[in-house]
Amino acid sequence: MTGKFRILLIGLIALGTVSACDSVAYYAQAVSGQAALLWRRQPIDQLLADPALAPELRHKLLLIQQATDYADRQLGLPAAGSYDSYVELQRRHLVWNVFAAPAFSVQPMSWCFPIAGCVDYRGYFSEAAAWRFAEDLQSQGFDVYVGGVDAYSTLGWFNDPVPSTVIRRPDHQLAGLIFHELAHQRIYVPDDTSFNESFASFVSLEGLRRWLAQQDQPELYLQSLADLQQQQRFIDFVLGYRERFAALYARDLGADAMREQKDHLQAQMRAAWQIPGEAAGDRYEGWFQGPLNNAQLATVGSYYTWVPAFAALFREAGEDFDVFYQAVADLASLSPDVRRRQLLALMPAD
Repeated sequence: MTGKFRILLIGLIALGTVSACDSVAYYAQAVSGQAALLWRRQPIDQLLADPALAPELRHKLLLIQQATDYADRQLGLPAAGSYDSYVELQRRHLVWNVFAAPAFSVQPMSWCFPIAGCVDYRGYFSEAAAWRFAEDLQSQGFDVYVGGVDAYSTLGWFNDPVPSTVIRRPDHQLAGLIFHELAHQRIYVPDDTSFNESFASFVSLEGLRRWLAQQDQPELYLQSLADLQQQQRFIDFVLGYRERFAALYARDLGADAMREQKDHLQAQMRAAWQIPGEAAGDRYEGWFQGPLNNAQLATVGSYYTWVPAFAALFREAGEDFDVFYQAVADLASLSPDVRRRQLLALMPAD
């Protein structure tokens, strides 16, 4: 199937599922945005053949080729055709996601799409379009938040290019990103973000450990673990406050009193993160400058919850990726409740 035909096909599928609450314009921008990425991508081999290519970009593109080849040969990930091209973008982010939630609820709005299933955000290739949609929701009384995203996977539907929005990341983070996104192509369960992200995060970590050991750079793996621990502290902090917001909204208060208490809790949350020793540091300073409303709280999830469970499953598989992937596929085929019970059983004791 040619690239053009696949774009047309996915566009027709999307447009065919539009309900009364959806906008044809939204799906049209999604199709045209994805198409633009594919039209503008350049084969990495072709770029590397240019003697005028900037040395820093040459280094990064060679690294991507090496990481993709390693993922294919050593990690059992379906790399054929993925990340063998590069697209230069004249914007800060690849896409912008819009999050929304009721003013007095931590339960985010969700949108359901073909292929990806239901997710708690709506993505736009244009920042202006994302803000227009967010402002429309805000006018209806919802909390809203708009966040930029630098990379995503089409789950194997297209041969994803490497976007310029990620190219300046440190080498080990860039390799880890390749492993992570390719893992999504190997196994993906619609409507189970924690499962998908935990699985991809484990594969990325284990792949990065092996990749860096081969290059005699184990210290960078330790840095990756430290980064993950820092991120988990941030996640735990936010989820703890989200529980406090949920408890507030469950109280029998009038709208004015509820809003006053909500403002107070937001200020308290912002101040608590600044206490030395309680937070991870400046990495998240910009995040805490946001509104800290229910929509922003919804951007943080327990995406690493099941990483220890997948690590245990990997050990049970004799650290054989093929055996491991089959065991993960078996988990993916279960109903959500049974899958969760199986994962809980794999988790280490506290």
